[in-house]
Amino acid sequence: MSRSYYSESVSSFLKESNESILGKLAKNNTFSLKEKQRNSWIQQIEILKENLTFCPEAHLLFEFTIPRMGKRVDNILIWKGIIYVIEFKVGDSTYFKGARDQVMDYALDLKNFHEESHDKIIVPILVSTQGLEEENELHVDSDYIYSPLLANRNNLGELINEVNKMTVKHASIDPVKWENGVYKPTPTIIEAAQALYQGHSVEDISRSDSGAINLSKTSTKVNQIIDYAKVNKEKVICFITGVPGAGKTLAGLNIANSRHNFVEEEHAVFLSGNGPLVNVLREALARNEITNHPEIKKSEARKKVGAFIQNIHHFRDEYLKTDRAPIEKVIIFDEAQRAWNREQTSKFMKEKRGINGFNMSEPEFLISVMDRHLDWAVIICLIGGGQEINTGEAGLPEWFFALRHKFSNWKVYVSDQITDNEYMRDYSFYEITKGLNFHLEKELHLSVSVRSFRSEKLSHVIKSLLDLELNNAKETYKLIKENYPIVVTRDLSKAKTWLRKRARGTERIGIIASSGGLRLKPYGIWVKNSIDPANWFLNDKDDIRSSYFLEDVATEFDVQGLELDWVCLAWDADLRLVDGTWSYNNFSGTKWNNINKAEKQVYLKNAYRVLLTRARQGMVIFVPEGDINDQTRLPLFYDETYEYLKSIGFDEI
Repeated sequence: MSRSYYSESVSSFLKESNESILGKLAKNNTFSLKEKQRNSWIQQIEILKENLTFCPEAHLLFEFTIPRMGKRVDNILIWKGIIYVIEFKVGDSTYFKGARDQVMDYALDLKNFHEESHDKIIVPILVSTQGLEEENELHVDSDYIYSPLLANRNNLGELINEVNKMTVKHASIDPVKWENGVYKPTPTIIEAAQALYQGHSVEDISRSDSGAINLSKTSTKVNQIIDYAKVNKEKVICFITGVPGAGKTLAGLNIANSRHNFVEEEHAVFLSGNGPLVNVLREALARNEITNHPEIKKSEARKKVGAFIQNIHHFRDEYLKTDRAPIEKVIIFDEAQRAWNREQTSKFMKEKRGINGFNMSEPEFLISVMDRHLDWAVIICLIGGGQEINTGEAGLPEWFFALRHKFSNWKVYVSDQITDNEYMRDYSFYEITKGLNFHLEKELHLSVSVRSFRSEKLSHVIKSLLDLELNNAKETYKLIKENYPIVVTRDLSKAKTWLRKRARGTERIGIIASSGGLRLKPYGIWVKNSIDPANWFLNDKDDIRSSYFLEDVATEFDVQGLELDWVCLAWDADLRLVDGTWSYNNFSGTKWNNINKAEKQVYLKNAYRVLLTRARQGMVIFVPEGDINDQTRLPLFYDETYEYLKSIGFDEI
């Protein structure tokens, strides 16, 4: 399928009749052609013919697909080694900020994900046809993307000519090769959920880099396991593991979407105990549904989305009330390592549900619910290594204990990387699998981070950083530094400035911090102030509740499973270096107290693991200088941590 509706040399375009060009655009349009779109094309054709007479050797495309964003660029002009991304706003007399961001987003998407554009000069141009002539400053960033230029219907050609004269020429571009170049999108989890929900496959929206066990292979393996269980009337549990940002949630959403088959009575559903993630994804899908189908009420859209993504605790509570088997045959549990142990579940049931004597862990109860099926059932657990961040979160071993003691008849599939201590904690693989019918499958481990499309090795840097393996951290960071900058500062205002300068278009920025960072308050970072994650992650730049304003801070509980483009991580004294060793602390009343319980130390370390892996493109780490006159913020609480981060190679700003 062609990536554009129309693709010709400018000389051919100038000779072809307007009616013929319009006919080709209408023929290749896969949507119903509305009068507004038809009139817009007519105007674009006329304006481009008036403005491009000086470059007949150039190549022009109409409606070029941007897969990751699910949109099309009005026009691409390829001339003398430069790619001009042209977005028309027909009839507009103002160069709106949102429109400037839109054309910049298109340019960034090409630069980051379109192989033939990686090393090319890209010039985004916004054409407001009735706008006044603007004084454009020709500013180009180090990645050869110009800041958006502004043109009207009369000076577009003049502006393109000016850029051509002012720009150092690159090699000429083969337009056919460029148009058909490999596209490797890496969507955010929000974008991915929206695309999958609209019927795209995971292959459409994910990378396929060599060396990665890509998402499509994992999905294929899981689908084979589900089909086997269905045909052979067996009960199966499958554990998908992966490094932070490797796409576990994306894999789960893809499976849920592909098996959401009511006709065949599979009723697959995606469940997560991560309340913020569920709320953000459901709100994003509902908003998207309304945008695509304005006739649908928001309440209807939310109800429809609710059948696809559910909160695991609501699912659990539903089946506390009844002994019947659930309608779902395939259940995907996101972040299954966060399921509660027996003690925490019993405490919750007594205090919140009024149930005394509840004697099961959350994994045991959830398996028991699916075990009610008389024929077949499949449980898919998505497990993040080192991601347990809350009291009572049991980790992977709790699932295996439940299987071994109560459900040994279930067939177990696990990845061949499951022996890592981040998954097993202090248990041996032999201990937890003894007596189980288990099978090792290499496709069930996602080893490469796709959250940060700029650096697949970020998770290795962060693991080494937290494990105090300085040499490993230094050497790995050298490999990613050019593409994934990490900087440090003692000045919060400098951190905010760095974020704002780095972000272009609608790239999302935000401040995050540990929920235990209570002494960040003097800097205006108050982690106890609750945010609405949906507003923080989804609302745009003119909404003070959004992350863009750098006013509200999100904690590990708000951001786990989600991501931003550029992040400021505020690092408090809850996790600090003392004589080369991590000191774990919590703030209570008027002072810091040592955390001595090993389990709680793990939770705090994992909180920082989550925070350090939220940024797709780069981050600034703010470590306060402290205050010699404040016993809760002494400089010695922060200085060694800051020096350690600098020693890894993070530049100071």
